[in-house]
Amino acid sequence: MTPAIETLNLTRRYGRMVALDKLDLVVEQGSIYGFIGPNGAGKTTTLRLLAGLLEPTSGEIRMLGQRLVPGGAQRLVGYMPDFFGVYDDLRVWEYLDFFARCYGIDPSRRKRAVDELLSLVDLSGKRNAYVQSLSRGMQQRLCLAHALVHDPPVLLLDEPASGLDPRARVELRELLRTLREMGKTVLLSSHILSELAEVCTEIGIIESGKMMVSGPVDVVRRQLQGGSRLRIRLLRGVDAAEAALRQLASAPSAGLPHLRGMRLDPSDERALIVELDDADEGMQTALLAYLVGQGLAVSEFRAQAENLEELFLRLTAVD
Repeated sequence: MTPAIETLNLTRRYGRMVALDKLDLVVEQGSIYGFIGPNGAGKTTTLRLLAGLLEPTSGEIRMLGQRLVPGGAQRLVGYMPDFFGVYDDLRVWEYLDFFARCYGIDPSRRKRAVDELLSLVDLSGKRNAYVQSLSRGMQQRLCLAHALVHDPPVLLLDEPASGLDPRARVELRELLRTLREMGKTVLLSSHILSELAEVCTEIGIIESGKMMVSGPVDVVRRQLQGGSRLRIRLLRGVDAAEAALRQLASAPSAGLPHLRGMRLDPSDERALIVELDDADEGMQTALLAYLVGQGLAVSEFRAQAENLEELFLRLTAVD
């Protein structure tokens, strides 16, 4: 299938400063792609280039297989910036109707389109309210409806969860899943990394204008983690388990994994967190058999993935 978004050596300079450095990005159709990076990494610049609001210094953008030309993104993309403007003296339905007119939507379709969008973002009950009376979360959903008013196949959302309370963030995640079910491709930037893991099918980490890693969430996690982390809980004999694992670490045995580290789980005095150089499931099984063979009462033995915050901080750590 042709990717929804593809960039080739995409570069953007501001004078001598390189904001984006030969970015190669691929976002598959129907995916929710999380774009991660510290402030100034180039996330907003990338989204503005994809939205056609900036022209690249060099490189190429392809949208649904077609090379993007100036003005060519308007019909294909719905863009929601991190700081958006609303017209305070308009009612909610008037706000959407205004942008529907801007896109030249036929009058016979405008009312139905506005009603459907208000229903989608759960603002039908606020139809006649003034925009300035809406909460931050409601205004976010209204601006997302604005980005959808011309029914684009691709959505670009810059920090859509910024400033939202926990309930509004949950509602946003559910809305993003609904949009994916509708066949939309969503590219969003965010600093709320734990939430990206819950909703995104793919992620990319960018720093200093360069893509560091990109791919499905689980693949990226395994790639950055470089090995595996296990949580081993015992019914009794934690000290004996530590001693057996230290012996294995000091005298590696054929057919058993190499231990990179070990510590007590701070949340459970009967559990150990063990880090292995090898992520192979066969090696993990061999380790479990070794512990049981030592007469240890293992009640829990499972892989424990690092969360995205840990991986992100490790990847972007300053030397």
